[in-house]
Amino acid sequence: MGRGRAEGKPRKRLVVTVIVLVIVGASFYLYSRNKGSSSIEYGSKSLTFGEDDSAVPKTIPVCDDHLSELIPCLDRNFIYQTRLKLDLTLMEHYERHCPMPERRYNCLIPPPPGYKIPIKWPKSRDQVWRANIPHTHLATEKSDQRWMVVKGEKIVFPGGGTHFHSGADKYIASIANMLNFPKNIINNEGRLRNVFDVGCGVASFGGYLLSSDVITMSLAPNDVHENQIQFALERGIPAYLGVLGTLRLPYPSRSFELAHCSRCRIDWLQRDGILLLELDRLLRPGGYFAYSSPEAYAKDEEDRRIWKQMSALVELMCWKIAAKKNQTVIWVKPLTNDCYLKREPDTHPPLCSPDDDPDAVWRVKMKSCITRYSDQMHRARGAGLAPWPARLVTPPPRLADLNYSTEMFEKDMEYWHQEVANYWKMLGNKIKPDTVRNVMDMNANLGSFAAALKDKDVWTMNVVPENGPNTLKIIYDRGLLGTVHNWCEAFSTYPRTYDLLHAWSIFSDIIEKECSPADLLIEMDRILRPKGFVIVHDKRSVVLFIKKFLPALHWISVATSNLEQDSDQGKDDAVLIIQKKIWLTSESIRVSE
Repeated sequence: MGRGRAEGKPRKRLVVTVIVLVIVGASFYLYSRNKGSSSIEYGSKSLTFGEDDSAVPKTIPVCDDHLSELIPCLDRNFIYQTRLKLDLTLMEHYERHCPMPERRYNCLIPPPPGYKIPIKWPKSRDQVWRANIPHTHLATEKSDQRWMVVKGEKIVFPGGGTHFHSGADKYIASIANMLNFPKNIINNEGRLRNVFDVGCGVASFGGYLLSSDVITMSLAPNDVHENQIQFALERGIPAYLGVLGTLRLPYPSRSFELAHCSRCRIDWLQRDGILLLELDRLLRPGGYFAYSSPEAYAKDEEDRRIWKQMSALVELMCWKIAAKKNQTVIWVKPLTNDCYLKREPDTHPPLCSPDDDPDAVWRVKMKSCITRYSDQMHRARGAGLAPWPARLVTPPPRLADLNYSTEMFEKDMEYWHQEVANYWKMLGNKIKPDTVRNVMDMNANLGSFAAALKDKDVWTMNVVPENGPNTLKIIYDRGLLGTVHNWCEAFSTYPRTYDLLHAWSIFSDIIEKECSPADLLIEMDRILRPKGFVIVHDKRSVVLFIKKFLPALHWISVATSNLEQDSDQGKDDAVLIIQKKIWLTSESIRVSE
């Protein structure tokens, strides 16, 4: 393990620091051996444990306290230091830029002073501990819009937004009313399930949709309104750090029934409408785009110009106005390819090449073209999905794209239903109905682990590795959420944002890719909340190797299955369930007191 890297220091000072750390670490090691102690030494930035296997570090350094909110691949300091040449007008500085291994902070991220175990769901939708996210500038800047209010030790979320000051619930009902949905309920009897909210703020729109059985991917960059996604995840609301810039968003085509932009400050006309075309890629046949912005209603010359150009663009994209009322317009996409095929030759934007894979998203540039529907969707006049909740367990038509059979789908569901039952049995009294809220499945395959959690009050970020089968579209077709990722890199989230990480075979994959399992463990520690859980399900030899790192990570073993070499279960895989301890650095303790 490398130590935590100091910023902007001369090489000479770096060498001196290394020597000092080695001496200090050796002193602590000798002390711990003499005392036989396994307790954490809070007075040191490097937390030392007792004797362990010589091939595994006994300590992992703790990062400086100013790194308590570090997002390694979205670190603006890294961009400044390396002088990356990025086009700010295209938002490239808000896209992922990961440090090389030699520039990584190989240290554990400390919690902020006064950190508390997060408030439990559903109360957390409306309030969080101020100490956990000690940023109140949004409460001041957005005070007239009721985003958030500081009340003593807590930050309270009244449900307001830039466009819906009177509350997200009333705004959501008004959208359902505009679309003539039964009883003004936004889920349209289960036919509207997946929503994409771009420029989401603190995600109150997505938070209030949950009560209607609608799940939202709330997206915002790590911009001047920094911490908005951190607030969303602290509240227990699905959210992801990202931006409409130059790269495709990490979601497959035809993933959402509704996209939403409320005063999201996006220039939809730039680069021949490429951002609207990316939105078009994500929307399902017959999907909606709800747009609440001055351009939709204002009468000044500039807003009228933008509205006229935007209307012309979406008409060429075959979108039609489904409803327009007050300050909101809702467009709807066509159900088939008919409109696209009737356009005049050389019409712009053009149709994408038949060779273009609309589901290839990892580090793929956005394209200024319209993605036509597959032959199956065209014939079906839609995505052909069952309404929610039947959608979760119904084999979706796009299984055929992967040559997966209905039988394979059903066996996968059965397997993970049993595995989840076993996991919860192993956790025993460690887990209560409200212990876990934010879950991540690090290798989600078809999403059946998340599906097996349906009766628990949780949501799951289903992660599909970028080098495996492109199963993420199946996950979205089941009414779930997820993203594509390469686990050789840091994930796009703040520290301390997930309660449970499910690591099925992910370490074997990392080793096969010749990436560092140790780096991944440090990244998982960054993502995991104090007292959160990790379920490692992998080859027995891999699980045994991972178990050796627990003391240095401040993790403890909760339960194991099939880990003994003489196990008679007749299978090579094993399960290790881990819990992360809660700890503070000496500086955090001093500030808290």
